[in-house]
Amino acid sequence: MDVSQHIVFIIEIIGTIAFAFSGTMVAIEKKLDLFGVIILGLATAVGGGMIRDVILGIHPPMMFRNSIYVKISVVVSVVIFLIVYWNNQFLTSKYMQVYTVIMNLFDAIGLGAFTVIGINTAYNAGFQDKTLLLIAVGMITGVGGGMIRDIFAGQTPAVLRKHIYASASFVGAITCVFIIRSSIGYSSAMVIGALLVIVIRFFASKYRWNLPKAVQ
Repeated sequence: MDVSQHIVFIIEIIGTIAFAFSGTMVAIEKKLDLFGVIILGLATAVGGGMIRDVILGIHPPMMFRNSIYVKISVVVSVVIFLIVYWNNQFLTSKYMQVYTVIMNLFDAIGLGAFTVIGINTAYNAGFQDKTLLLIAVGMITGVGGGMIRDIFAGQTPAVLRKHIYASASFVGAITCVFIIRSSIGYSSAMVIGALLVIVIRFFASKYRWNLPKAVQ
């Protein structure tokens, strides 16, 4: 495994942990049982990648060919569930401000990580010259898991309502593809693209940046 593959794998693991945490906390907020918590954590962590693989014609999807992502998602979900189960005060108003910051940070990390991972997967699948596909697959990988999570949780997907969500993924995806085709380097493109998404998403959440709405 060369340096670029190591970097991609690390980004994948970081994104998996981040989105598993995000899905788990939504499930806990919805007062789901342990099984429901695991399902939402798992769906958030690997759902976008599964949609990506179906679009790219990768069968079976990566989650079934390399179980490390499923295992990490389940472990994260169970650990977070047990922490909250034994310490319910984590969800009280005293801790909600800190919880909100942590939740938004993990959500941003997952979005950034999976946006560039989606591009990397499409690139390695032989679609290097398909710019629109690279960008679209990057976005779908980034937001797909969160959409599945929200649908399972019975709420409008965050991508359709939350402070600059898909737009952050879009900007990061374009930047990543542009850098890949420059002389800067493939690994740099992955890191810079992911960091850009994370920064935009985190500050959009912190300062409540929103796209215009027809009705306020």
